Amino acid sequence: MLPPGLRGGGLTQGARPAERRAGAEFEVRRRQAPGRARSRADPRRYGPAPPFRAFAEGNRAHRSLQRSSKPKRHFRRRPPNLQIRAPGRDSEDRRQDDTQRRDEAVGDARQEENIQRTVVSWRGAVIEPQPGTELPSRKAEAPPKPSSQAPRIQNQAASPNERQRAVIDAFRHAWAGYRKFAWGHDELKPVSRSFSEWFGLGLTLIDALDTMWILGLRKEFEEARKWVSKKLRFQKDVDVNLFESTIRILGGLLSAYHLSGDDLFLKKAEDFGNRLMPAFQTPSKIPYSDVNIGTGAAHPPRWTSDSTVAEVTSIQLEFRELSRLTGSKKFQEAAEEVTRRVHSLSGKKDGLVPMFINTHSGLFTHMGVFTLGARADSYYEYLLKQWIQGGKKETQLVEDYLEAIEGIKRHLLRRSEPRKLTFVGELAHGRFSAKMDHLVCFLPGTLALGAHHGLPADHMELARALMDTCYQMNRQMETGLSPEIVHFNLYPQSDQKDVQVKPADKHNLLRPETVESLFYLHRLTGDPKYQDWGWQILQSFNTYTRVPSGGYSSISNVQDPLNPQPRDKMESFFLGETLKYLYLLFSDDPDLLSLDAYVFNTEAHPLPIWVPPRGA
Repeated sequence: MLPPGLRGGGLTQGARPAERRAGAEFEVRRRQAPGRARSRADPRRYGPAPPFRAFAEGNRAHRSLQRSSKPKRHFRRRPPNLQIRAPGRDSEDRRQDDTQRRDEAVGDARQEENIQRTVVSWRGAVIEPQPGTELPSRKAEAPPKPSSQAPRIQNQAASPNERQRAVIDAFRHAWAGYRKFAWGHDELKPVSRSFSEWFGLGLTLIDALDTMWILGLRKEFEEARKWVSKKLRFQKDVDVNLFESTIRILGGLLSAYHLSGDDLFLKKAEDFGNRLMPAFQTPSKIPYSDVNIGTGAAHPPRWTSDSTVAEVTSIQLEFRELSRLTGSKKFQEAAEEVTRRVHSLSGKKDGLVPMFINTHSGLFTHMGVFTLGARADSYYEYLLKQWIQGGKKETQLVEDYLEAIEGIKRHLLRRSEPRKLTFVGELAHGRFSAKMDHLVCFLPGTLALGAHHGLPADHMELARALMDTCYQMNRQMETGLSPEIVHFNLYPQSDQKDVQVKPADKHNLLRPETVESLFYLHRLTGDPKYQDWGWQILQSFNTYTRVPSGGYSSISNVQDPLNPQPRDKMESFFLGETLKYLYLLFSDDPDLLSLDAYVFNTEAHPLPIWVPPRGA
């Protein structure tokens, strides 16, 4: 049964892999292209799943819990003074032996075996290893020896409250499954108690490093750190997606470095960043989507010479920060060149951008299709966040962002019937579609963040309205969990609800976007209802996706509480984003990763804002 207040109209969203668009060619490209643009759907259909009712047994312990009750200048190659106050660790856990860590930081990468395997990405695209591998065409530059100076933790945080402890319990349960059945591999398959590989780089482990630090799980963090030191090697003949690996691996390592002050993570980050650089060697300077981190060979997807707009414009936070820390300008220059070129392109519609861009010509392709969902979403997010990261000095970024928000209002905003929910639809060749991805639920948080940093106050009003809609996308499902895609009803009808779901769109991938925006709205307004909404979602995750043997599973049918149909897949972002944002949402401490000191990348990895110290 659902927690009180979570029963709804039984309407669900759809699946990213089954997204429908006008035009057959466009639909094929949208469904096949690998990459995330904040989205990572896997359309594989697993075999008949056992009734999911058993998943809920023994996992309702938290349902009775009730809600409990300035940055320094960041010098190059030194982590900033820490603004986070991690809870619940003793003095022995706080001690770090930097000398020992430097000694074990770098291993012999040449001894790493090349793993031949098939990888299925979040988009469902099967990536086969190419036959006849070559020796690396270029060597990664040796990273400079960063300072071992550790950040200072200014104050000891108060103990986590009851709701935060429920998040810690959820994380430990998910981590226990990963540790038992998928240690060192990319993703846990919790139902079959096995694992799957995408890049073969311990994706879940790296994505979860900063979450463990924030939650105060020092034992788990130290064990994961040891794996990074001893086992993580990038000299592998494997293709990685530039965007996905940047936001998850590079972002995860940089965040772990900033929070812990451990040089190991910066060394690994620079090594990995060097191996991604061949992706930018294109005629247009618009990077290829994929790069082999062992051979240095970069290429577009096999079916097209295009890259996704969101992918090439959502790597800047990480590459800019890597340059700032290492003193090597090449990372920042390559990423910002992409921003400059996209800024000057024709084909936009009042600041809205198409979804694809050609790596040879550098021009937009498949013109006339505009969405805030997959393949375009984080373009808008990173316009704002780069401006914030750089100390609000780069006016071109914020001007493009403000123009885009006006374009959203003008072309994509509608209100549903009968409840008049404000939602963001899509535009294809002048025709409006009342389709909204769950991914679009990043937007309320982004709008609220911009308003907090001085942008128009009506952005906060829109953020609140869209947050209500995203909550309803969860509430109106029998499981209390949003589907991947919904369609909104635009016309008054006596027996129609606002939110409608197509059969192929009923799955839930444990995505973070709703709880991400709930975190921003609560942090910036103080309204406790956003915490209550997040608490309901956490209870639903525990009831319908928690696997007794360890881990949480994506589900195929959010409309069937008796058999949600587990998909046997726990994405890395469940630990890297979803649980992290829930933990931060339940905190009433505005200095726990202050939004005036940190900006979160699109994988929820906090990076410092570049601002001078007070009084300087």
